[in-house]
Amino acid sequence: MITAGVDVGAKFAKVVILRDGQVAARAKALVGFDLLKSASDVFEITLKETGLSRSDIQRVVATGMGGNAILQKPPINADEAVSVVVAGAAGAYQLVPTVKTVIDVGAEEGRGIKVEGGKVRDFVINERCAAGAGTFIEAMARALEVKVEDLGPMSLRSMNAIPMNAQCCVFAESEVVSLIHSKTSKEDISKAIHDAIAGRISSMILRIGVEKDVVLIGGCALNPGFVPPLERELHTNIIVPEFPEYVGALGAAVIAASPSR
Repeated sequence: MITAGVDVGAKFAKVVILRDGQVAARAKALVGFDLLKSASDVFEITLKETGLSRSDIQRVVATGMGGNAILQKPPINADEAVSVVVAGAAGAYQLVPTVKTVIDVGAEEGRGIKVEGGKVRDFVINERCAAGAGTFIEAMARALEVKVEDLGPMSLRSMNAIPMNAQCCVFAESEVVSLIHSKTSKEDISKAIHDAIAGRISSMILRIGVEKDVVLIGGCALNPGFVPPLERELHTNIIVPEFPEYVGALGAAVIAASPSR
């Protein structure tokens, strides 16, 4: 059976095609103003990689904040749309069958999901402020005038703990500027930034409780500076699967293959 999952997120559109339960292709691209076109372009890339046409795919399931934009609309014609929580749980379970807690941190939102057998038992979402998501890290990288991909490795070189008290991006950026003016090193500021977001995410996760195994998914899982402080805050080891940013799309494709689940 050939199925596809399309995750139209706040920043990226991701597509995973499964053939008999194995990943045949995956691709992602930045989301533009036209969500359908952005997702369709990525979908076409995966079709070309596999030599398939849309008619070869039995079912397509959409997810993400823009999932409904591709529901039963050509050229993707998604058959169903599921929430990011449901897709994240299914994808994490596909990769780590022992998972009990999923932490999903993307560009605009952070989520904690309690999982049992790939099904959602409970969940919590931080959607009030970007200070608990990847956008916060991007804003802080701009304030420090460094590339966002360099911020995580930079934080690992810090040996000092500098508290960051601001609870939103705007005030945190001002705090970063103040730290720069006080001659605090960029390494120490970077560590403070990652400690701050890890603290916010962990406080959210603790509302539903932490059960092993814990799996981190979403774009922020690619940031090496984010995992250590999150593990310290939650007092547990965290599993980061390969291609963590595709787990939602993978879960959607898995659901497409098992519509009765």
